[in-house]
Amino acid sequence: MSNSSPELSSERCTLRLPRSGEALQIAEFFARNREHLAPWDPAPPPGFYTESFWRPRVAEMQLEFQRHTALRLHVFLKESGALIGMANFANLRRGVSQCCGLGYRMDGQLQGQGLMTEALARGIQFIFDDLNFHRIEANFIPHNLASGRVLEKLGFRREGLAERYLLIDGKWQDHVLTSLTNDSWRPEDGD
Repeated sequence: MSNSSPELSSERCTLRLPRSGEALQIAEFFARNREHLAPWDPAPPPGFYTESFWRPRVAEMQLEFQRHTALRLHVFLKESGALIGMANFANLRRGVSQCCGLGYRMDGQLQGQGLMTEALARGIQFIFDDLNFHRIEANFIPHNLASGRVLEKLGFRREGLAERYLLIDGKWQDHVLTSLTNDSWRPEDGD
């Protein structure tokens, strides 16, 4: 896996790691979407909605990619350059697993326009074709119908239900387990 930061492009979006100097834009994204994301996200830590919280986190995201542990892509509209979402490929595992987990967020004002499906399709293409992972796992709360539809459109298969899986919105929430596999995966030296 290369250490150079990818910059991916879809029809309407650009996906890339956040850059230094974008901490305020990230804080504003989360503040703007506070109510929209609350039912689906863990409780935020103190300072979460501030630029000072995100400044070191941006550097950490760069390090995670260099260390091959996560690829946290931020999604920007090509037309305006506005930050509209995140596509996080985390817990990157090689060896016998060749797998990662996917989590994502979309600006509540832009839901229903296919932007997240478009952005995730491009991110998945990079994870499978360029980074050569075999499997992506993504989980969602059963009543998050929009998230379920996005994963279904992308070809993720339901594998089961994890009861009381994650502490989200102050309570233990069940999650539907899904995955997508790479039919073009190829063994590489050391795999």
